[in-house]
Amino acid sequence: MLSAEERHEIEAAITALPDRRAASIDALLAVQRHRGWVSDEALADLAPVLGLTVDELDGVATFYNLIFRRPVGRHVILICDSISCWIMGHEEVRDALCRALSIDLGGTTADGRFTLLTVPCLGACDRAPAMMIDDDLHGNLTGAHVEEILARYP
Repeated sequence: MLSAEERHEIEAAITALPDRRAASIDALLAVQRHRGWVSDEALADLAPVLGLTVDELDGVATFYNLIFRRPVGRHVILICDSISCWIMGHEEVRDALCRALSIDLGGTTADGRFTLLTVPCLGACDRAPAMMIDDDLHGNLTGAHVEEILARYP
């Protein structure tokens, strides 16, 4: 069941657009802000509000790589794996993150603090290699930066 806060945010998104279905991503992100991820139950609650089937809404949720369809850690680390980041040292940063967190890509730390995911591009080619933790972009990275940056996220 959608909370009152979720409903309020979703209705605000719907009224700002010409068609209820156009608010799909905004609605999914609203649910995710409150719950941390979008469950099958949330899709079932949200689909009729938007005038979509659950399958249609799931198609949107699984296409958009910033909608999490499984539980994630308190902080989500998105490491860019675009060609620019690869050329500029992505592997060193990725390996340092995996070592520091004791997880592989796609994993969540045992304490639930971090989830490490790749994304095709963060739009920060001028600062490659780059990663984003929550809404914070970190660029011009080396493996040596990793532990210092992680310490900022309790």
